[in-house]
Amino acid sequence: MVNGRIECPLCLGEGKLKRSEVLDRLGVKDFARVAQLSAEEAFRMLLSKHKQDEQNVWLRFEAELAKRTSDIAQRHRDELHALTARTKELEAAARVAEQQQVLEIQHANRRVEDSLREAAELRERNQALEVEMSKVARVGKREEMDFADEARVWAGICVSEKLPRNGDFILAYRDPSGTPLEPRMLVDNKDKTVVTESDIDKLVRDAKERSTPIAALVAREETQLRQTDRDARWACKDGIWVLRTTRNWLPRDLDVLRPLFERMRINGTDFLEKNAVLAAEVRRTFADLDRVEKELGKAAKAIQSASALVAKYRGRLQELCDNVPARKMCSTPEPAVGISR
Repeated sequence: MVNGRIECPLCLGEGKLKRSEVLDRLGVKDFARVAQLSAEEAFRMLLSKHKQDEQNVWLRFEAELAKRTSDIAQRHRDELHALTARTKELEAAARVAEQQQVLEIQHANRRVEDSLREAAELRERNQALEVEMSKVARVGKREEMDFADEARVWAGICVSEKLPRNGDFILAYRDPSGTPLEPRMLVDNKDKTVVTESDIDKLVRDAKERSTPIAALVAREETQLRQTDRDARWACKDGIWVLRTTRNWLPRDLDVLRPLFERMRINGTDFLEKNAVLAAEVRRTFADLDRVEKELGKAAKAIQSASALVAKYRGRLQELCDNVPARKMCSTPEPAVGISR
């Protein structure tokens, strides 16, 4: 012992001991250390377990991620395949639509070309029709004026000026003072290939509009009348008496109808309707006159043929007569063949 101090039996004078060594030398366990070590071991084990659990979680996550990624990739491949197939279908449909559009454009172009060609043809036809209509109008106008000029020189006949509508002229007999007498006749001139039933219907409507009981459809030539017109040249239609005639027949027909006009002037316009037998007799008279005129035409042709033959033979006889002196002055005839001199 130095200076009242005792050497430490624990450290043996070294002065440095660990706590665990002190506790070991005293025979006392270091519970704190044990607890610390136990805690550290527990934390280590907990950390180890936590790391293991974490690794398991990550493994499961990676597996789930791989599975999900695989599913997504598979779904993506399926969708890509479907989109590829749909794209091919759309491309095919687009090509078909494009081809269809090209065909439609070509068809439309052909239709436009056909329409333009038809329009050009129609334009040409319209021009031709306009030309023909103008010709027909000129022919019709000339026919009407020729008829008026011709009818004005007929004895006892009065012809009106050209009507603006509903017929061409009003024709009537006149008294010595020149006053037109009743009944009056509506005249419609026609110079066309053949007269149609619509022409008769229009004439009847025009006669009703002008309140004239008698109307006459005057054709240029006999061939322009139909057979039905020739068979019933004097007939009643819808209350109007219609005369179907020609430029050559009209003066003769007016002479035939003149007694009827006089009776109608006295007894009224319904005189013919009350005397159907008389109207039938007039129709037969016109038919007989037409046959007589045809026979006269044949006779005139025969006379013309006979006159031509007479002129022909007269010329031949004249020629023979002129050649007779020339034959007498001829020289001695030549000897017959085969006779020697």
